[in-house]
Amino acid sequence: MRLKNFYLSMTIEERDAFAARCGTTLGQIRNVAYGRYCGEALAISIERESHGVVRCEDLRPDVDWAYLRGTDCPTTKEAA
Repeated sequence: MRLKNFYLSMTIEERDAFAARCGTTLGQIRNVAYGRYCGEALAISIERESHGVVRCEDLRPDVDWAYLRGTDCPTTKEAA
């Protein structure tokens, strides 16, 4: 799900609490929801606090999340 849709589905109070759990401000979450760049750490926090509804890959498609998740890594047997 896109962050904008997730953001709009929440009440103002839920948005404030979500931003706090992400370690940022409501203004920053709103900016990211409407297309502004976010750092990798915030992308991870948003995915964690949205319980995976909003994925890091959607927020930062330029980062090789598959490698970091271990889903794009060669197995030990293949690497040997």
